[in-house]
Amino acid sequence: MPTEEGKSFPPQRQEQPGKETEMSPRPISGEFEYQGAAKLQGKTALITGGDSGIGRAVAIAFAREGANVAFAYLEEDQDARETRDIVERAGVRCLAFRGDIGQEPFCQDIVKKTVEAFGKLDIVVNNAAEQHYCESLEQISAQQLERTFRTNIFSYFFLAKAALKHLGEGSRIINSTSVTAFKGSPMLLDYASTKGAIVAFTRSLALSLAEKGILVNAVAPGPIWTPLIPGTFPEEKVERFGEDVPLKRAGQPVEIAHSYVFLASEGGSYMTGQVLHPNGGTIVGG
Repeated sequence: MPTEEGKSFPPQRQEQPGKETEMSPRPISGEFEYQGAAKLQGKTALITGGDSGIGRAVAIAFAREGANVAFAYLEEDQDARETRDIVERAGVRCLAFRGDIGQEPFCQDIVKKTVEAFGKLDIVVNNAAEQHYCESLEQISAQQLERTFRTNIFSYFFLAKAALKHLGEGSRIINSTSVTAFKGSPMLLDYASTKGAIVAFTRSLALSLAEKGILVNAVAPGPIWTPLIPGTFPEEKVERFGEDVPLKRAGQPVEIAHSYVFLASEGGSYMTGQVLHPNGGTIVGG
């Protein structure tokens, strides 16, 4: 939220992938704010990027709604421990998997271990992402391009593919895209391109799985205060992060988690191939 000086956040910088434990202020993920209503009682969810940011908020919300939770993360062990502890305090079970979702064998393995531990899989949340600030196309190396696509869209294919044999009628796949898929981002060319691909993937997979009753939707957040922000942008841009949307502030992860709960619960039972836009008031589409 804005400070007395009119700046949203203190200047800060981290290396990718960024750690929530090192952010100031810490994101609001719902540990004390989110109150559940048993909307996902008895369900099992698998979330990528669940250690921090939006993924952590979704894990907490799902747990408060009664779901057992498994989540994957890259290397942020302390963040992952915090998330697991908060989820388990909600009275559900939680598994945390450390590894690279850009590699298909890892995605296959975490699906297998989740089903072995909980006996089933009802909800898949493809959420993990990385982004890199580049002022021109010439700065994007082939290595960075492939890495961004592996994390942000290849993993969505890998995880959904591995999960399909365990999903049945009423199961949900929820993909995290971004407002940048709709309005573009000159400094995040490769990231925005993957987010556009996620929209097309969501719509196409929804059509592919409609006859099986498996619902596929997406959430396109606007500027949200997560470890990706100090891990991506120069300090002067972090200070003003989120001020360019109509609501004049960045969103908090807990504010976005409600969209995922809606799509995972009975409230979203007549939606597939759709994108929700919690973005602070930016108008996108027709």
